[in-house]
Amino acid sequence: MRRVVVIAVAGASLAGCSSLPSSFSMDAFKSAPPTVQVQLDSIPSGADAKTSVGPGCKTPCSVAVPAVDGGFTVTYTLNKFLPATVPVQVINLPGDFSTPASTTIDPNPVVAELQPAGPPPKPVRKRPPKPKQPKPAAAAPAASPFPPPPPPAPR
Repeated sequence: MRRVVVIAVAGASLAGCSSLPSSFSMDAFKSAPPTVQVQLDSIPSGADAKTSVGPGCKTPCSVAVPAVDGGFTVTYTLNKFLPATVPVQVINLPGDFSTPASTTIDPNPVVAELQPAGPPPKPVRKRPPKPKQPKPAAAAPAASPFPPPPPPAPR
């Protein structure tokens, strides 16, 4: 009897039995990527930290992120400070017969030193150039209260 049930179930899955919902997929049997804990911190503390894979928090804090291939980034924002983004590398080490597989994060903890935002730049007012005024003509020498010197005597 067992063989009949196994053959019937296998045949139904191969034949595309119409009694199964059309959205049936084998994706439900795939395992989700493992998650890893990441410590997030900033200087000064209190910044909003958001990972490119979703989770975020206010520093100092710790979040669980999926161990995605290729890594992710963490972006820090805080009022009166420039935003900062730190790349994070995910390292998957395959296991063998004697050691289990492991996943590590580099760097961990992820720390960003935020730089203060300077005062807003003052608006530059462009003034129209001043028109050039002609220089005044050289004035005649002022009259002297002394009489002019006599002309030289002929020799």
